Formats: sequence, C-alpha cells, structure tokens
Amino acid sequence: MAKEKQKFERIAFVASDVPEAVEAQEALIKRYGETEPAEADVIVALGGDGFMLQTLHRFINDRIPIYGMNRGSVGFLMNDYREDQLLERLAAAETSRIHPLAMIATDANGKAHKSLAINEISLFRQRYQAAKLQIAIDEKVRLEELICDGILVSTPAGSTAYNLSAHGPILPIKSSLLAVTPISPFRPRRWRGAIVPNKVHIKISVMEHEKRPVSAVADHFETRNVIKVEVEQARAVELFMMFDREHGLEERVLAEQFRF
Repeated sequence: MAKEKQKFERIAFVASDVPEAVEAQEALIKRYGETEPAEADVIVALGGDGFMLQTLHRFINDRIPIYGMNRGSVGFLMNDYREDQLLERLAAAETSRIHPLAMIATDANGKAHKSLAINEISLFRQRYQAAKLQIAIDEKVRLEELICDGILVSTPAGSTAYNLSAHGPILPIKSSLLAVTPISPFRPRRWRGAIVPNKVHIKISVMEHEKRPVSAVADHFETRNVIKVEVEQARAVELFMMFDREHGLEERVLAEQFRF
C-alpha cells in the first residue's frame, strides 16, 4: 500500500523584520490563514539564510518541518518566493533531515557553555596575535600546533557557507562527514584541513590562551576567552527542512560545486 502523503493544512508564517518579508507574511496569512507554531503542521519562514538559521534554532526541539521562502539577500537554504499554490508545493516538497553540532566551550574561568550549530562551529582569534591551537580526534592528538586566524567544523548543510569561503570542501548533504577547515593558516602553512566521520569527538585546545585569546561561535552564539572547545554531532536532535523537489538541498550542494 502506498504511503499517504502528509498534509500541510495548518501553516505558521514567521518573517524577518525586513519590509519585503513582513509584506509577504501579511499577504500569505490573508490567503492561507494563520496558525500558532505550536499547533502548525509546517512553519514557513520568510527571509534570508540568516533568518532561516534563527528559525531552525527557535524551533529546534519541536520537530516541526520548516519550509523557507526567500525574502532576503541570500537564499541558499530557501525556496523561491511565490504566493500561489503553496499547499501544492508543500505537499510535493522533499524533506531533508539535519543533525546539528553540539559545542561545549570552556572559558578561562572554567565555565562550560553549551550551544548547538546547524552550519558550523568556529574559533577566531580575538586580538592581533594569531591563535595557537591543538586538535585532537577521539582523544588522539592529530595536530600538535596550528597557528592561524581560526578554525571551523562544518556540517554538510553548512559546508557551502563560511566553510566554502575558507576554501573548505563541499560535503554531499547525505554524507556522514564533517569538514575541519583552518582559517588563514600560518603554520603548518600547507595544511588545508581534514574530512572526518561525523561520529568522532573533536577537541580543540587553545594554547597560550592569555596571550592569544580565542572566541568560539556556534552559528551565532559566541563564547569569549575559551581554553578548549569540544564538538560532536547532536544525534538526538533532528531538524526537518523542506525544499521544492526540483531544487532540493542535495541538488543545491551538488550544483554549488560547479559554480564559478
């Protein structure tokens, strides 16, 4: 017996504060009605990629599928905006299941700060001196000393974002991999990063942290003056992103590799 398609009749519309997104929200509510997010079958996010990340974080524990429509400047994670045939688009959409990264950042006072990241976890030097980092995978030190502006750990979903700008690899969306990419490495100069299984535990230790302070960022949550950062996949947390079938996330990641 064929599996019955899920119906998306109760829609919650959320929008960024840019005028185009607010106007789109008003028009869509007038046409399709309004449902509170807690009671909705689907949440439609109107904005750009930054707002999509905010929306995913806002509803990260609710297991409600999120369908984005682009009303911002960057729309890699968004579908094209159209007012008509929304119910049909939702019914035909593909759903990508995403696991975020979990970060535990320990600051210079010994306090642990926990955050989740959908795109990437990044470490940055806070002052003029380069950061000096040590990288361990599953408690085994793999790189004794990396002198750089920073480093990031990216999910497949985030591999086309900051990771790509830092010359990291694009990961297939369904791959069980993470990208570890240095930001402006000075020593070892030729190290361009690594691709690791998504089941590993990554520990990045900050050496000479008083002289070379470092901050850690999980998407847009920042912790200052960290001495170590631990990263692993949050396998118990699942996010559901919906895309038009002809422009699914897997196709977008593939197409990005052939752009110039």
